[in-house]
Amino acid sequence: MDDQHTNLASTTLRRKLFEGLGRAERALFTRPAPKSPRAQMKFLLTRAKGSTAAVAERLGVSRRTVERYRSGAVKRPQKRLQAALVEETEAQWQPQVRAQARQHAATSGGLVISCRAYFGFGPEGSSDAGRMRDVMTAVSPTHARLILTAQEHGATDDELHEMVAEPIADAYFRKEGGGRAGLHVEFKDLERLDISF
Repeated sequence: MDDQHTNLASTTLRRKLFEGLGRAERALFTRPAPKSPRAQMKFLLTRAKGSTAAVAERLGVSRRTVERYRSGAVKRPQKRLQAALVEETEAQWQPQVRAQARQHAATSGGLVISCRAYFGFGPEGSSDAGRMRDVMTAVSPTHARLILTAQEHGATDDELHEMVAEPIADAYFRKEGGGRAGLHVEFKDLERLDISF
């Protein structure tokens, strides 16, 4: 049962981390992404160099469905396809803006992580005891680079957990050493995670 809870918590962290990074990137867009299903399909086809097969595979539909949306014969996708269109369009929209933000975060700017999760490192009854906390902290470029690289290369759930927990613990709980350099901080039960560049 504990393994199932741990796996679920890790999966939740992974999903929230990737969603948080996606929201942070979308906030940087200088132009709005295409909104209509036809415009989204045309954009995705342009990015796929006209390959209806590639777009169909990414969206989980048939090539014929892609062609019908491109031509405008069909205009209202089902919820699953609409969600896939939005997700794929935003994932591929303004790649240079996204790359510049990632480069800046990894080399000089870092990230700001805001979350609500269970944090603790002290004995029960003390102010350092574990409890749900709202934490907002700047993460160093070194940690930002590790998090962004992990996202790109498909790190395991345990690796992602460590990559998020450690920079928060360093920046928020172990500030400038203060005799707490080796402090183990417990981080679990993530409720909310927001990231900004």
